[in-house]
Amino acid sequence: MSLFTLPTIDTAPEASRPTMQALRENFGFLPNVLATMGANPVLLNGFAGAFSAYHGGGFDECERQVLLLTNAVTLRCPWTIAAHSTFALEDGMTVQEVDDLRAGRLPANPRYAALSRLARLILEKHGVISDREIAAFTAAGFVKEQVFEVILSVGLSTMTAATTNLARTPIEDHFRAQVPSAA
Repeated sequence: MSLFTLPTIDTAPEASRPTMQALRENFGFLPNVLATMGANPVLLNGFAGAFSAYHGGGFDECERQVLLLTNAVTLRCPWTIAAHSTFALEDGMTVQEVDDLRAGRLPANPRYAALSRLARLILEKHGVISDREIAAFTAAGFVKEQVFEVILSVGLSTMTAATTNLARTPIEDHFRAQVPSAA
């Protein structure tokens, strides 16, 4: 059961409404986590700004989903695991790639493996990454500065996971088929 009432665009604070509307147009629906964030315009608008920057970066949609799903699994967040598994499949990742990430395994695709490995290390090692770990990332075809986009993915995932876990945000039907079995 949700700890907070999910505001709608009409019931959210005035400062959240334009952002909620824009996010609904972007997704085609308003995900429950964004409705939850809408109760606090500071969180919602901060998230939306970071989200926009992240999606304007140098990774393609599947690479972004590799990062976000890896983060969701590492953060042990059922809502984000279900959502990013769904989005990854919709964006063209294979079932095997999604299953590997959900199980904490590195995918066979070397670029996806490098992204997943680095994201997990950043979370587990609190950002203390060695030169060797960055070299493994760049050896997969990335430029060193893209490490900062991986950090942004970790920040977005942390905001989302903390919000959904704390608020006990309900998982919408659109993501239900991808809810982790332990959730």
